[in-house]
Amino acid sequence: MELHLQIIGMLLIALAFVHIIFPKYFNWEKELQSLSLMNREMMRVHTIFIALTVFLMGLLCLTSPQELTEPGLGKKIALGMAIFWTTRLFIQFFGYSSELWKGKAFETVIHIIFSLLWVYISALFWIICFSK
Repeated sequence: MELHLQIIGMLLIALAFVHIIFPKYFNWEKELQSLSLMNREMMRVHTIFIALTVFLMGLLCLTSPQELTEPGLGKKIALGMAIFWTTRLFIQFFGYSSELWKGKAFETVIHIIFSLLWVYISALFWIICFSK
């Protein structure tokens, strides 16, 4: 279990750093021009805080895997993370239109990879929650 938490920790830290390229990759300078200043700033600020949250979750998994599997606070944190990542898994299918990836090879591969990642992360945290 601890090894899986450390693997997830490394993956989450990497994912947090991937957020750095979002503005350029998704062409936010052009794409967000039609939004009000408040909405543009909210996109940027929320992206930073999502990246920070993902980074901190990854750091916790990487540095404290044993504590996350212990009864009490550890399992409560694991429950919160199970809910968080399971919600993210559902959003993968119900929050994004399939038009974004269907019929597009690269986007379909990314969709599948991230779907599997969310399943892996969610399942591990649920297993921790219900293990003795």
